[in-house]
Amino acid sequence: MQASLSMGDRPENFAMIVPAAPPKARNMDSYYAYRQDSDLVYLTGFMEPDAVLVLVPGRSAGQSILFCRERCADLERWDGEMLGPERAPAKLGVDDAFPVADIDDILPNLIDGRARLYFHFGRDPEFDLRVLNWINRLRVQRAQGAKAPESIIALNHLLGDMRLFKSKAELALLRQAASIAASAHQRAMRATRPGVTENQLEAELLHSFRSEGAVSAYEPTVAGGSNACIFHYRANRAVLNDGELVLIDAGCEVDCYASDITRTFPVNGRFTAVQAELYDIVLSAQNAAIKAARVGRAWGDVHSAARDEIIRGLLHVGLLQGDLSGAVQSLSYRRYFPHKTGHWLGLDVHDVGDYHIEGNSRVLELGMVMTVEPGIYIDAHDQQAPTALRGIGIRIEDEIVIEASGAKLLTASAPRTRADIEAWMQGASPAALNQQRGVFAANDDAQTRFGNLER
Repeated sequence: MQASLSMGDRPENFAMIVPAAPPKARNMDSYYAYRQDSDLVYLTGFMEPDAVLVLVPGRSAGQSILFCRERCADLERWDGEMLGPERAPAKLGVDDAFPVADIDDILPNLIDGRARLYFHFGRDPEFDLRVLNWINRLRVQRAQGAKAPESIIALNHLLGDMRLFKSKAELALLRQAASIAASAHQRAMRATRPGVTENQLEAELLHSFRSEGAVSAYEPTVAGGSNACIFHYRANRAVLNDGELVLIDAGCEVDCYASDITRTFPVNGRFTAVQAELYDIVLSAQNAAIKAARVGRAWGDVHSAARDEIIRGLLHVGLLQGDLSGAVQSLSYRRYFPHKTGHWLGLDVHDVGDYHIEGNSRVLELGMVMTVEPGIYIDAHDQQAPTALRGIGIRIEDEIVIEASGAKLLTASAPRTRADIEAWMQGASPAALNQQRGVFAANDDAQTRFGNLER
């Protein structure tokens, strides 16, 4: 931490302030379920509101100081047990802790003499004003020898780069979240049949999450038929019809570490020939992208691999005209594949970390975790598309971790190939499914190519 903060200068020149996320009112005196700020979780594991972490490298009296609520019997009666400053150092590993009620008296002295202050300025306007007041107080006291920070530096890049590389403990939580989410998708597939509503499948997902002690990482998308062409569909109340597909995008959090899985499958348990052809285009694109996700390859290579397979498939079924290079240059493919192929995953579903460095696509390294999620979406009113293809939306999303030998799937237990999906929906046991296990290999049995499909 000190080496990162110093950027070639003495660590005593820097300080960092990381506040807890403020509680958010839903309406009147009802609040949303509290979710801690991801950076504070990353640095401390502390889950309570009304707290501030201050890091002051090189300070002999303690380099990490937490301000938090004092224990109060009346408050604990309403909201549950609090940690309190007395127990925080031993529990969290910080050097010292003080009551958050005393922060105005103590914190300015901690940042006195620090030339630069790292802080997420702009996230919480109310807290921004408090930070500015602390700085102004030091400026007023400069005649007494006080020295206020000369600049405030955004914390995003510094912590984002650290959070991008996952430790063994973090990977264990991510695997747990992935496993729970995969089981939820299995449950939803088994519950699907014509006449079931989207919200009933959402209930199956939420039941699985909460039964395993997890919570939703985001609002689930359960999109039947043409609703799957709405990328952030959230209504989740339509009836699922025989002969249509349903797209489910749902993940959970375990101790704030997220999972993110999307599956698209037939409501009646059997893909039609048209659905199968489009599905295998997307699956082929995902397989190509996963194979491209290796140490030393660029982040952009992953998207390019998926994009090229999508274009080849769209050319094959007649949704695009011309050739691959022409579609890439004209961006015509974006009519049906308008989004990127994935994102970083960790404490946030769309996790922090730069995708480009000095204008170049970032090189993949060990310990990075990302999603791979190509898709094809054909609007129900698209007059350029054949009638049989209109209103079909397909996305397949999995999580991978970059390892020395290749990309390893974290979400392998969620049925992914057409054969596995149909077998699972017809009641096959998990052992009977030909799942991906371990590192994604070039001769993987799940590799399919459009144009040579079962009819």
